[in-house]
Amino acid sequence: MRAVLRTVNRVFLGLVGLILLVLGGSVLAVGLGAPVPSWWIHDSEHDVLLSDAERTRWRDAGWWWPVVIAALAVLLLLALWWLVAVLRRRRLAEVLVDTGDGEGALVRGRALEDALTQEAVRIDGVDGAHARLKGRQTTPEAHVRLALEPHVDPGTALNDFTTGALTHARTSAGLASLPAEVRLRGVKHGAERVS
Repeated sequence: MRAVLRTVNRVFLGLVGLILLVLGGSVLAVGLGAPVPSWWIHDSEHDVLLSDAERTRWRDAGWWWPVVIAALAVLLLLALWWLVAVLRRRRLAEVLVDTGDGEGALVRGRALEDALTQEAVRIDGVDGAHARLKGRQTTPEAHVRLALEPHVDPGTALNDFTTGALTHARTSAGLASLPAEVRLRGVKHGAERVS
């Protein structure tokens, strides 16, 4: 789903950028004296974007300015929401590891996520796993999804994960604690026939 949203975001930004580039370039070209086609909205380099009649057309209507202000406010809020969504990091890129000599080392967040995922998959009864790190470099948080086979006790699988993979990740990264949110789900399976 995130890949689809990322693709839609890039295509939308590309189209908006292309439209703005073409419009801005054409206005600049007309302003510099380039020949103008007969169908173009401006006639010459001395033409204005909005004439006096166009600017004052709705001035006396009581609904005009509230509608304009509301539309601009909605556009501003949508632009701010989009900006925050694009700039917000969903994953932790690096984890700061204490090396014990007063210095620190940076470990890629994806490497720690992959280690957590691979060790979780090796737990008996875990069919699939996915780990993601969030938070800060010095205090990461693990968000893990485990797909359990039908015969597995969820409490046992969770205990095996926390005492195994999660503890290994915490000690190998030299972290005092590694809080985790673990979501368990069962793998879909066909009905078993009982005789």
